[in-house]
Amino acid sequence: MSRERETRSLNGWLMLVINIVVIASGIWLLITTIINAEKNQVMAWVPFTISIVLLIAGGVMPNGFFTLQPNEGRVLILFGSYCGTARYSGFHWTNPLNTKAKVSLRARNLNVEKLKVNDKRGNPIEIAAVIVWRVQDTAQALFDVDNYTDYVRLQSETALRHLASSYAYDHGEEHEITLRSATDEVAAALQKELTDRLAKAGVAVDEARLTHLAYAPEIAGAMLRRQQAEAIIAARQKIVQGAVSMVEMALSELLRRQVVTLDEERKAAMVSNLLVVLCGETEAHPVINTGTLYT
Repeated sequence: MSRERETRSLNGWLMLVINIVVIASGIWLLITTIINAEKNQVMAWVPFTISIVLLIAGGVMPNGFFTLQPNEGRVLILFGSYCGTARYSGFHWTNPLNTKAKVSLRARNLNVEKLKVNDKRGNPIEIAAVIVWRVQDTAQALFDVDNYTDYVRLQSETALRHLASSYAYDHGEEHEITLRSATDEVAAALQKELTDRLAKAGVAVDEARLTHLAYAPEIAGAMLRRQQAEAIIAARQKIVQGAVSMVEMALSELLRRQVVTLDEERKAAMVSNLLVVLCGETEAHPVINTGTLYT
């Protein structure tokens, strides 16, 4: 695997002044040589050659200038050999023969579109995520994978599919992590898997979150009815527990205060009537007994 190493480039403004001086010196020397040759009728080849070299150098030197913005890097390559990466923002100059590849070091968002996959229990679900990533090692990003942006996109989809198949959508076993109930744990697992997968490309994952999670349309209706039934059962359990507590409290208070003495048959009838009133879905309309208790 490749490893990034820092390279030192020269100050661009200083080299710009030197470049101007080189070009001006070459022009001055060339003109002086030609003037002297006309006067003396003899060409001074050494100054002439030097002036040509200075002019060529002055024309080539501008190819070495480049600028860097904050959170931006330039990978320098000389004849296929990696020379290093410049990361400091500003105006720089390097060997004009170097090939300079720009790499953004800023954080980027990748929106993984909705994927249709099966969860741990085989139920078809739809899942999507957003991933915040950035290039951490420029050498790995350029040299160890063909196209690091495509690599990030494809590996993110693969990691999301693997995550969905590793957890149940909901209704897992006791203390089991599910996609729906444990969002933080699922996000941490997704970020860890992405970090492992993208390390080869020199990419760091700052955050990964699910943005969409739902049953597939073909089973969404059945799952909705199941959820409604479970909600009704849970509500009924609460109602029955509360009603039993209220009946128990009523009987205890009647006995403690000795308001009325009831035999077992009348207690059973009272309990039945109270449970009907308390657990019924519609408002109860009791019939008032104006006779004795036993008629």
